[in-house]
Order: sequence, then structure tokens, then C-alpha cells
Amino acid sequence: MIPEIGQFALILAALLMMVQGTLPLMGAAKGISAWMVLSRRTAQGAFFFMALAMGCLIYSFIVNDFSVLNVASNSNTKLPLVYRIAASWGSHEGSIMIWVFMLGLWSCAVSIFSKHLPEEMVARVLGVMGLVGTGLLLFLLLTSNPFERIFPVPAEGRDLNPLLQDPGMVLHPPMLYMGYVGFSVAFAFAVSALLGGRLDATWARWSRPWTTLAWCFLTLGILIGSWWAYYELGWGGWWFWDPVENASLMPWLVGTALMHSLAVTEKRGTFKVWTVLLAICTFSLSLLGTFLVRSGVLTSVHAFATDPRRGMFILVLLGLVIGGSLLLFAFRAPKVGTGGTFKIVSRESALLANNLLLTVACGTVLLGTLYPLFLDALKLGKISVGPPYFEAVFVPLMVPTVFLMGVGAVARWKEAALPDLWARLRWALAVTLIVAIALPFILGRTSPMSVALLALGFALALWIITSAATGFLDRIKYVEGSFAAKLARQPRSYWGMFAAHLGVAVFIIGVTVVKGFEAERDVRMTPGDSVSVGGYSFRFEGTTDREGPNYMASRGTFELSKDDKAIRKLYPEKRKYFQFGMPMTEAAIDSGVFGDRYVSMGEPINDGKQSWSIRVYHKPFVTWIWAGCILMTLGGLLALSDRRYRVNMRRDVGLEKA
Repeated sequence: MIPEIGQFALILAALLMMVQGTLPLMGAAKGISAWMVLSRRTAQGAFFFMALAMGCLIYSFIVNDFSVLNVASNSNTKLPLVYRIAASWGSHEGSIMIWVFMLGLWSCAVSIFSKHLPEEMVARVLGVMGLVGTGLLLFLLLTSNPFERIFPVPAEGRDLNPLLQDPGMVLHPPMLYMGYVGFSVAFAFAVSALLGGRLDATWARWSRPWTTLAWCFLTLGILIGSWWAYYELGWGGWWFWDPVENASLMPWLVGTALMHSLAVTEKRGTFKVWTVLLAICTFSLSLLGTFLVRSGVLTSVHAFATDPRRGMFILVLLGLVIGGSLLLFAFRAPKVGTGGTFKIVSRESALLANNLLLTVACGTVLLGTLYPLFLDALKLGKISVGPPYFEAVFVPLMVPTVFLMGVGAVARWKEAALPDLWARLRWALAVTLIVAIALPFILGRTSPMSVALLALGFALALWIITSAATGFLDRIKYVEGSFAAKLARQPRSYWGMFAAHLGVAVFIIGVTVVKGFEAERDVRMTPGDSVSVGGYSFRFEGTTDREGPNYMASRGTFELSKDDKAIRKLYPEKRKYFQFGMPMTEAAIDSGVFGDRYVSMGEPINDGKQSWSIRVYHKPFVTWIWAGCILMTLGGLLALSDRRYRVNMRRDVGLEKA
């Protein structure tokens, strides 16, 4: 009965989404207020039924209803409860289900928190989101029914993919999809502005908080995914340039450009056309990521739910959304003025150059991700584009991007004099170069290539820090009061920018140090053996067998020590899951502020001595990579909380009504 209720709720949600995507848009076009009012109620009603359907699906997994094909294929009675819940979005059907659930959630949020906006604008925004939701719900109902029944009912389910039986599965997809789908709000505001013919600073101000929130969710999603792969796969890496990882990186890059472009459009009334194009591209890349992961065209450790039969539907939907919005942009954009003017040396120029660099960087990732697919589709052979390509083309683009981050933070709006910029940034540049060049030698590196790479990484991070400090000192120079009062008078949006940029610097330091100083040993060890890595000693004490809820494990015991002083015990595991028979590695990590000590077990060696293949790592400052991402997210949330958003929105509404 519960699956039928969920199925019926999905149908009702699709019908309401269809109404949300048609009547309000028609009402806005014809000025029929009664139709426009429907947008809020239909959005909230559709979300209610999508939440009901999602609840029914989760309940089916919790009670092990194996009459539902989705449950029988992705769960069993021995699966822990938390993973049964996560399994509801671990399949293809479940992942699309949570996608449309998130879209309903964002639509409902817009309907509730946009009461201060003009009814016509809200009707268009929710109408656009309704059209996108209708397409995805039709895809779900027609090709990917999560409540499909099977007969006869199996006594036991097949189990969830062992790779997904991890806390990361509970957090990563929801955070990632909240970011993906959240950019639909910026997309809808942009299309609404194009339809209404009003590409002024007002729509950018309304769209900016939603865009920032979506970016925060996507940043968290990427962070959790990177951390999950780092400890789960046993490779000791934090980013592999995997095609599915790239699918999330691309909208993040263009979304970052969009956030900054919205700020310029709001403050200076310029970049109007460029900002709309970025909003369209960001959501289009989110949809493209869904196509890549869910259509079956990719083979990846992360592409855990694929089916090539559904690819055509997603491709058609992708073409309609992207093609339709770009066609509208082509017709409307030429009629929009360029907005305020600015000189070649100004904050606007720095932000525009950064936007272009981020977009080009996204293009290089897109090329490296899609090029092998095109070759394969044209029967020209199979190739693999890996880290060497991405590091050769992506990293050089990030160097000027980071440099312009520092310049843009202190440059004046509209026009900045070069002598003034030099006077304000010369000490920041001097400190950056001196410290960055000295650090590799202080840390014991003498190889020219190693010194050069380390110096470059340190210079980029220090440039962000010193230029941000210079900008901060400039801001408080003419503010009266004590130092604490000067700090308190800075708006939260400024502190958000400061924290986010500092997060980028922390991230760069983490990447630089772990790349330059990480150590790895791949050895055969018998009980009693020790191996030293990065000044730490790992002593293998043997293995014991342990039974989990749905697996058997060989659990290793290692004593971690330094300078003959024991630090702690580490317990990596080699698991074999009953249903799949798939061996899985569970790494053991001693994590700290200044890095990780990491050990993973390979395969047992049949030499009669209980030997194992063991891999140990020392990863200095690897934790700074994720700390930097957390700082970026906190920066976005701080900016989001700035009261100026609320004050300006109320002012805009007053102007609209006047």
C-alpha cells in the first residue's frame, strides 16, 4: 500500500508542477493576477506530494519491502538502518527522486521567502522551476519508477553496493544535489528577467542570496565527496580528476564566477548580460552532470547508478532546457544596455578577468571529460584523459586567477590608478615573494623543480593572505573608534568575502605541502615488522577476524609511534561482503591539524607467515584542504546573513509598488 501511495503522490506532484510551470507564466505574460497567485500554492502543494513520495520510498527501505524492485536491488535485511535510508537515494531511481525532491524544496522555499517580491517576478521564477520539475518528474515516472513492483517477491534483497555503505553516502549526495538543484533558482531568476525584459540590478540582488546558498551546498558536497574517496578507496588521494568528480567541479567553477558577477551587477549595474549567461551556464552544467552520471555514458568509481536506456530522455530534456534558455538569451540580450562603464584598471576589470579565467578553466575540464566520450561515440577508439592533462591545462589558469583575487580585493570600483595600486600592494608583494622563496629551503628542499613548485604554491597562498590584510587595513584606516569598534562596523558580507578568500589560501597551502612532502611506502609486512614513513613508525601486530552486520573482516592492528614513543593504535580492515563477495578496504587514519598518518591493507600473501601487502602514507597538511573548503563555505554563509540583503529587498519592493 505504501508504494502505491508514493506512486500516486508522484503523479499528483507532476500535475501540480505542470500547473506551476504553465498558468503562472501565462498569467505573468497576460497580466492575470489570479493565475500568478497560483505559483506559490502549486509550488508548496507539489513539494508536499514530493516529500510524501520521498517518505514512502524511505519507509519502503526501512521495512525491507522487497516487493519494490528498487528496494530488492539495493538493500537487504542485514544492511544497517542508516544505510537502508541512504540506499533510498543510492540507486538510479532514488537519485533522480531526491533530485526532484530537492527541486520541490527549493521551489517551496522561494514561494515562502519571496513574499516581498513582485507577484509577476515570483510567478515567472516559480513557473520556470515548474517546467524543469515537470520534465524531471516525467522522466522519473516514465523511465525510472522508484516504486515499480516485482513478483514473485524475493525473500532477501541484493544489498547496497559496498562502496556506498559509508557515512559519506548519507551526506554527500544530499549536499551535492542541494547545490546542483539550488542553481535552478538563479537560472529561473535569469530567465524571468529575460522574459520580463528587466535586466537591472534589482533581479541580481534578489537572485544573489539563493545563488550563494546553492554554492555553499555544492562546496560542502564536493568536500564530503573528496574526503569520502580519500579514506574509502584506500588510494590516499583527495582528487582523481574522475569524470564524475569533474561533473561537480564544472558548475562550482562557473557558479563561483556567477556569485562575483552578481555582486558587480548589483553594486555597479554592469555585467548584466554576462551575469545572465553565467546563470544559464551554471544550471546547464548541473544538468549536464546529471546526464553524465545517470545516462550510463561514464564508467567511474563514483557512477554507481547508471542505465544507458535512459540517456536519451535526459539528453532531450537537457537540450530543451539549455537550448530554450540560450535561444531566449539570444533574442533578448542584444536589447539590454551594457550598464555602467569602468576603466581597464578597476575592480570590475579584475572581477571580469577572473570570471573569464574561471569559465575557461571550466571549459578545459569539460573538454577533458567529454572528448573521450565523443571519440567513443564516433567509433574512433577509446582513450583516457587523466591527471597529466588536467594538471597541465587547469593549474596554469589558476595562477592568474589567484593573482587577480588579491588585486580585485583592494582595487577601487570604476577606476583604479596603477601608482595607487602599487603603493598599496607593494609590501604585500614583497612579503609574499621573500617568504615564498625562503620557505622551500627552510623546509629542506633543494631540487630546482621542487623549490619552484613549492615557491609558486606558497606565493599564491601568501598573496591572497597579504593582499586581504592590506585591503582590511585600508577599510578600517578611516573608521573612528577602537580597534574592536572598527571590526564590528564591517558588514558581514565583507567578513564572508574575507573568510572565503582565506579558505582558498588555506586550501592552496594544503595542496602545496601534501604534493611536495607526502611520503608513501608499499610493503609486505608480517606480524612484528615495522616500516617508517615521514618520521613515523608503523608496527604491524597482526590481524584478527571480525564479523560485521553484512560482511566478514580481517582487522589489522598497527602501533603508530614517533621517536620511540607510542602515539595510538590504528585498525585498518579488509572486508568481504556476503552478498557481493566484493573485497573492500577500510583505511585507518590518524588525523591531525598538520596532516594524516594513513594505513590501508592490500591482500594477504600466502607465504605461511600471515603476511599482508600494506600501504602506508604520511600526508602532511592534507587536512588543510578540507579546512579551506569549510572556510569557503562559512564565508558564503556569513555573506548570506548580511542584513543589507533584507533592507535592500524591502527598499526594492517599495520602489516597485511606488
